[in-house]
Amino acid sequence: MTYYRGRRRFIEAVGAAGVAALAGCIGGNGGNGGGGNRLSWHAGGTGGTYYPLSNEFKTVVEDNTDFSLNVQSTGASVENVGSLADGSADFALIQNDIASFAKEGTGIDAFQDNSIDTLQGVATLYPETITLVTLAGNDISSLEDLSGATINTGDLGSGTQVNALQILESVGISDFEEQNAGFSQASEQLANGDIDAAFVVGGWPVGAIEDLANTNDIVIVPIEGENRETVKENASWFSDDTIPGGTYSGVEEDVDTVAVQAMIATHADVAADTVETVTAAVFDNLGELSIKTDFITVDSAQDGMSIELHEGAASYFDA
Repeated sequence: MTYYRGRRRFIEAVGAAGVAALAGCIGGNGGNGGGGNRLSWHAGGTGGTYYPLSNEFKTVVEDNTDFSLNVQSTGASVENVGSLADGSADFALIQNDIASFAKEGTGIDAFQDNSIDTLQGVATLYPETITLVTLAGNDISSLEDLSGATINTGDLGSGTQVNALQILESVGISDFEEQNAGFSQASEQLANGDIDAAFVVGGWPVGAIEDLANTNDIVIVPIEGENRETVKENASWFSDDTIPGGTYSGVEEDVDTVAVQAMIATHADVAADTVETVTAAVFDNLGELSIKTDFITVDSAQDGMSIELHEGAASYFDA
């Protein structure tokens, strides 16, 4: 049972998880240094958007280039930065706020005075909506109702956990029990009554929430009004977002919230022609994708880019 009170515990929790992720990431082929035409692409949990979207990228890249992609399910953003830092991933999906923290060596203890200089951007993709989900019987309709609750804040060390703790701290929610699991397990926890609410960060609709809504009466808790303004004042990378009514079964009204931005990242040791080829394969064949197609475009691919662009990506987008 873990209770969080104040910024010090927030930093300790995220920092410890991030350091662990950086120190012990999943092994892979390593940035072009011996993997031949095999590239390692780190995604996120299977119940979110990163993993299925990454597998669509895999199909597009393999259909249009000589490269093969090994897509791995991971704890997402913070862990993925560690994999890019040690070369066990060639590409990864991460959040733009986590990318900025890592590059600047600030924001959370995982990166404090330990900047990841080799981290570079490829393209931004779509808004990653912060969704706070609960069940109708839990009587949670606002952030204030989370005081004393048991909350799944996402996988330990993930961008979801970082964002959840940022939001809770911003609005003064300091007394809660934290659980850490991926989106699919969080949905099971809600259905089983093991937790009261869960934070999910990803492009809507998130499959794990869809599945939960098909078998349970869910509530999407809004982040709105003064709370939303306070969250944005405390963390400038958040922007306004809205989950349209009808996105999830039983949730018929629009729900206001906030979002960060999903992006493709790589590292400086991946060859420029490799990055350009992979980038071209994705963005020249957007019609072959089925996920987040309203958001992923060539014209918007640098919106919200928070770190230096890899020269291979720059060659493609500047052409």
